[in-house]
Amino acid sequence: MIDHLVIESMSENFILWRCLHSSSLSPDNMDHPEPNPQVDFSVTRRRNIPLLKNLIKTYGSCAITARENEKVVATLRFYPKALCSFSEAGIGFCLQQDFPAGPSQDLVEGELPLMEKLPERILFAHCMMIVSPKGEPDRYRRQGLATRMAQEMIRWAQERGWSAIEAIAYEEIPELYAISGSAGKRFWEKLGFRVTFQDTEPGFKGELLKKVREQAAAAGIPKEHAANRYKMCLDLD
Repeated sequence: MIDHLVIESMSENFILWRCLHSSSLSPDNMDHPEPNPQVDFSVTRRRNIPLLKNLIKTYGSCAITARENEKVVATLRFYPKALCSFSEAGIGFCLQQDFPAGPSQDLVEGELPLMEKLPERILFAHCMMIVSPKGEPDRYRRQGLATRMAQEMIRWAQERGWSAIEAIAYEEIPELYAISGSAGKRFWEKLGFRVTFQDTEPGFKGELLKKVREQAAAAGIPKEHAANRYKMCLDLD
């Protein structure tokens, strides 16, 4: 069902300045988001469009998209790892959050370092999103689309001389996919990534931790692993 989708790197032809939280995005609806009391989309748009254009100009792209005709139905965003550590990038580099969770205006207005000036040629796979249309929740999911996008990111990075790709992963627990935008540990391992560091996600506590542990038990995952956080790496050299 997904064979007809076009998997490609994002270019300036269509800047995906917001995320696929509620529906697919196209030139027709991109600039007309549904009201959200937690997001000022006018501010987000003014910040994200020039930032993403600068990322594309400097590094070639910053996302892999899956497109059905004019509709983008899935994305895999990635950035230079070094850039994610800049204070101007915020804590999470989230494009739909204000600073400090998202990037600051200083990052937009500043000059991005060229690839050859970076301390390390490592990309960070930031987040992955696949839409789930009402009435057709599995239309694009569980069919290998995430794998195809990740493979395209790997191919893209190899062609442009990046030395490695890193990603943060958790156990294969539905709740964690929904809140983190991160693919599971086994997903990355199947693509050749290895675990380079493991700790516990400090944000998992209270009711969230209880729910995650319940879902872990249902999936046959030991509850003591439910809050595990893994740093994954794929060497490209």
